[in-house]
Amino acid sequence: MQVRVLVRLKPGVLDPQGRAVHHALEGMGFAEVESVRIGRLIELDLADGTEPAAITAMCEKLLANTVVENFTIENLGENLGENLGENLGENLGENMGESVGGTDGAMLG
Repeated sequence: MQVRVLVRLKPGVLDPQGRAVHHALEGMGFAEVESVRIGRLIELDLADGTEPAAITAMCEKLLANTVVENFTIENLGENLGENLGENLGENLGENMGESVGGTDGAMLG
Protein backbone atom coordinates (compact mmCIF):
# COMPACT_ATOMS: atom_id res chain seq x y z
CA MET A 1 0.00 0.00 0.00
CA GLN A 2 1.14 3.52 -0.66
CA VAL A 3 0.66 6.59 1.49
CA ARG A 4 1.78 10.16 1.07
CA VAL A 5 2.75 12.29 4.06
CA LEU A 6 2.66 16.07 3.71
CA VAL A 7 4.71 17.84 6.38
CA ARG A 8 4.20 21.58 6.86
CA LEU A 9 5.23 24.18 9.38
CA LYS A 10 2.56 25.01 11.93
CA PRO A 11 0.81 28.36 11.54
CA GLY A 12 2.82 31.08 13.26
CA VAL A 13 6.18 29.33 12.84
CA LEU A 14 8.56 31.50 10.85
CA ASP A 15 9.48 30.10 7.43
CA PRO A 16 12.74 31.70 6.24
CA GLN A 17 12.91 29.39 3.23
CA GLY A 18 9.39 30.41 2.21
CA ARG A 19 10.29 34.08 2.62
CA ALA A 20 13.35 33.62 0.39
CA VAL A 21 11.25 31.97 -2.33
CA HIS A 22 8.61 34.70 -2.02
CA HIS A 23 11.28 37.38 -2.39
CA ALA A 24 12.76 35.61 -5.44
CA LEU A 25 9.33 35.29 -7.08
CA GLU A 26 8.66 38.99 -6.52
CA GLY A 27 12.07 39.77 -8.04
CA MET A 28 11.09 37.75 -11.11
CA GLY A 29 7.98 39.87 -11.56
CA PHE A 30 5.39 37.61 -9.91
CA ALA A 31 3.82 40.36 -7.81
CA GLU A 32 0.58 38.42 -7.33
CA VAL A 33 2.23 35.98 -4.88
CA GLU A 34 1.24 37.11 -1.39
CA SER A 35 3.11 34.51 0.68
CA VAL A 36 4.99 31.21 0.39
CA ARG A 37 5.29 28.36 2.90
CA ILE A 38 7.67 25.49 2.24
CA GLY A 39 6.92 21.91 3.29
CA ARG A 40 7.95 18.45 2.20
CA LEU A 41 6.22 15.47 0.65
CA ILE A 42 7.12 11.91 1.67
CA GLU A 43 5.78 8.88 -0.20
CA LEU A 44 5.88 5.52 1.57
CA ASP A 45 5.41 2.02 0.16
CA LEU A 46 4.14 -0.03 3.10
CA ALA A 47 3.11 -3.64 3.62
CA ASP A 48 -0.58 -4.24 3.02
CA GLY A 49 -2.52 -4.09 6.25
CA THR A 50 -0.20 -1.60 7.94
CA GLU A 51 -2.15 -0.18 10.87
CA PRO A 52 -3.06 3.52 10.82
CA ALA A 53 -1.55 3.89 14.29
CA ALA A 54 1.81 2.66 12.93
CA ILE A 55 1.74 5.22 10.14
CA THR A 56 0.91 7.99 12.59
CA ALA A 57 3.73 6.80 14.89
CA MET A 58 6.22 6.96 11.98
CA CYS A 59 5.24 10.57 11.42
CA GLU A 60 5.35 11.55 15.07
CA LYS A 61 8.66 9.80 15.81
CA LEU A 62 10.69 10.54 12.68
CA LEU A 63 9.06 12.08 9.63
CA ALA A 64 7.81 15.30 11.27
CA ASN A 65 9.12 17.50 14.04
CA THR A 66 5.81 17.81 15.87
CA VAL A 67 7.04 20.76 17.91
CA VAL A 68 6.98 23.01 14.84
CA GLU A 69 5.34 20.90 12.10
CA ASN A 70 1.96 19.36 11.28
CA PHE A 71 1.51 16.37 9.02
CA THR A 72 -1.27 14.98 6.86
CA ILE A 73 -1.46 11.36 5.72
CA GLU A 74 -3.01 10.64 2.34
CA ASN A 75 -3.97 7.18 1.10
CA LEU A 76 -2.69 6.45 -2.41
CA GLY A 77 -3.64 2.76 -2.45
CA GLU A 78 -6.71 1.39 -4.18
CA ASN A 79 -7.86 -1.09 -1.53
CA LEU A 80 -6.99 0.89 1.55
CA GLY A 81 -9.72 3.53 1.22
CA GLU A 82 -12.52 3.44 3.75
CA ASN A 83 -10.98 0.96 6.17
CA LEU A 84 -7.87 2.99 6.93
CA GLY A 85 -9.82 6.24 6.90
CA GLU A 86 -12.36 4.81 9.36
CA ASN A 87 -9.63 3.58 11.67
CA LEU A 88 -7.92 6.96 11.62
CA GLY A 89 -11.30 8.58 12.20
CA GLU A 90 -11.62 6.56 15.40
CA ASN A 91 -8.10 7.50 16.47
CA LEU A 92 -8.17 11.16 15.47
CA GLY A 93 -11.79 12.16 15.98
CA GLU A 94 -14.65 12.53 13.55
CA ASN A 95 -13.17 15.67 11.98
CA MET A 96 -10.22 14.24 10.07
CA GLY A 97 -8.52 17.64 9.95
CA GLU A 98 -8.69 18.01 13.72
CA SER A 99 -5.34 18.61 15.36
CA VAL A 100 -4.14 15.77 17.59
CA GLY A 101 -1.14 16.12 19.87
CA GLY A 102 0.17 19.09 17.94
CA THR A 103 -0.05 17.30 14.61
CA ASP A 104 -2.54 17.32 11.82
CA GLY A 105 -2.53 13.57 11.27
CA ALA A 106 -5.53 13.54 8.98
CA MET A 107 -6.02 10.78 6.46
CA LEU A 108 -7.21 11.93 3.08
CA GLY A 109 -8.85 9.39 0.79
